[in-house]
Amino acid sequence: MKAILQRVTSASVTVEGKLISKISGGLVVLLGIGEEDDDSKIPLLAKKICELRIFSDTEGKMNLSLQDLDLELLLISQFTLYANCSRGRRPDFTHAAQPSIAKDLYIQMTEHLKSTGIKVRTGIFGADMKLALVGDGPVSIVLEI
Repeated sequence: MKAILQRVTSASVTVEGKLISKISGGLVVLLGIGEEDDDSKIPLLAKKICELRIFSDTEGKMNLSLQDLDLELLLISQFTLYANCSRGRRPDFTHAAQPSIAKDLYIQMTEHLKSTGIKVRTGIFGADMKLALVGDGPVSIVLEI
């Protein structure tokens, strides 16, 4: 599994012009699920996402986590994180999980994150989503489990 975490002051996702989800501050997590991924990776990645100290404390030092500050998370499925661009000009997505497997793992990740007490919002799996965000920092972190 691959995840890109972006610290934001606000973010929203729309599908066909309709607002699906929005958060007022916290993290946008773009989640890619690979062909070799299974549910055993979910707890470790979820723990990292919730506990990673990438928010500033009162001294301006990145020392606080999403959980510490009780912030929100917008989780978006993104198979394109598994793009292989090593040959030619068209990305190859053969290392991304099949949609039926990826959707199940995405749902499991959503439920696992919610079970930690984090306020989780989501997009719509497989939809053509429009993501709007205001980056904070900017701070972007790549995690791969």
